[in-house]
Amino acid sequence: MQISPFEIERFYDRWEFTAELMLSSSDCESRPLAELLALEPGSEARLRSLHLGYTEVAGSPELLEAIASGYERARPADVLSLAAAEEGIFLAYHALLGPGDHAIVETPCYGSALEVARSTGARVDVWPRSYAQRWEHDLDALASLLRADTSFIYLNSPHNPTGMQMTRAAFDAVIELARERGIVVLSDEVYRGLEHDPADRLPAACDVYERAISLGTVSKAHGLPGLRIGWLACRDPQLLRRVRELKLYTTICSSAPSELLVALALRHAEEIVERNRALVLANLPLLDELIERRGELLQWQRPTAGPIGFARVAGIDDVHAWCERIAGEAGVLLLPGTVYGEPGHVRLGFGRANLAEAIARLDGYLG
Repeated sequence: MQISPFEIERFYDRWEFTAELMLSSSDCESRPLAELLALEPGSEARLRSLHLGYTEVAGSPELLEAIASGYERARPADVLSLAAAEEGIFLAYHALLGPGDHAIVETPCYGSALEVARSTGARVDVWPRSYAQRWEHDLDALASLLRADTSFIYLNSPHNPTGMQMTRAAFDAVIELARERGIVVLSDEVYRGLEHDPADRLPAACDVYERAISLGTVSKAHGLPGLRIGWLACRDPQLLRRVRELKLYTTICSSAPSELLVALALRHAEEIVERNRALVLANLPLLDELIERRGELLQWQRPTAGPIGFARVAGIDDVHAWCERIAGEAGVLLLPGTVYGEPGHVRLGFGRANLAEAIARLDGYLG
């Protein structure tokens, strides 16, 4: 397997725990373990008495039931738990794609969504979106990419890095194009629940199309990335079986304490996610004000879902180096668009409680 360097994670590996303040976080505010355990009486005792042996390959029955409760039609048997969403991307591509196949990947995107697809030996085309087009989905462009051997389409909504939500009309059109040809759709839904207007929420792809695979995790909307649990949900048992077989060569099973804690969190998902959505909505005006003050430097299409947005940067020749200077000298971390193949942009994150402090620090540095 040949795979390109993972530029997003290389950048964070260098700066995430060096810079004091995050202004690019893709996740929401986390919570301490004690606060999570307080959601259910007796949960601390359960955790303390837990045996630290191997767990089921698909996930514990308790975890699968909790995950399935977030879908309309998917059931526990339609779910495969994972060691974070990243494993789901890797397994889905390598289980279902190979030489002789053709895949289409919506871009810009999280790096592994594109590079892991390429690493399978499949032919990969990108379905690009652009700032100039307000990050809108060009359905005619997607249709023009389809081939007789197209077997896989990757979608992401709410979207990383733009923070834009796909419209229901566009979503339905993509699903119909896939259904007509039997194409597998990997739908990255890790920000689902953080739509700024809940009326914009899309159905889970696995609930509307049998050959769709919904990718989920508690890392983003729930703010629990330290638990390292994600999942795939799919109502086609053959597809899910192929992914499960490959999982036997990666993690085999997940952490027993994490499974218990994630099941607990998912039983209280509405409360946890809504708290983070409220924080996102309270923080967004702070970034609006920053962009208005710094209009000669930053412009964006205002995000409509999730805790991130993708701003265009004016007057800076090397945005990547600029972000590194800010991280090193001001201790504020922005994510350069170069890691998405989009130079001239930065990803801004607004799902954390200390956003005002990060903005003030950046403002002071910029002068």
